[in-house]
Amino acid sequence: MGRRARRRDKLTAPSSDYTDAAGNTLRLRGSLTPGSRREYARVLAGGAGRAAATREDAWQRAVELLFEQLAERWIIAGAPIERPRELLARFRVASPDERAWVRGALREHCAEHFPDVEAP
Repeated sequence: MGRRARRRDKLTAPSSDYTDAAGNTLRLRGSLTPGSRREYARVLAGGAGRAAATREDAWQRAVELLFEQLAERWIIAGAPIERPRELLARFRVASPDERAWVRGALREHCAEHFPDVEAP
């Protein structure tokens, strides 16, 4: 059998689902690359390169970056969102309660899978 014909099993980290009180489900990846971890830490520390950025701006961008890297799927009212752009757009228009719930899910996920990452 030739090399091209061989099928290699790709290792994947398991995803985790988090469900809110309304039944909406957020699926988060079980892996985060070293580069993504460094970028997240840099943005969280306020090193995004914008002199006018406040600590709050840096924190908000860090939350978005972590969400962008980890979110695989978000089912809201039975409608699944899976494309990265659409996931981020939906997160940006989320209500304060939805955002708080997502941050809680991110904290829980990071504590379990990435203890070296400072969760938002």
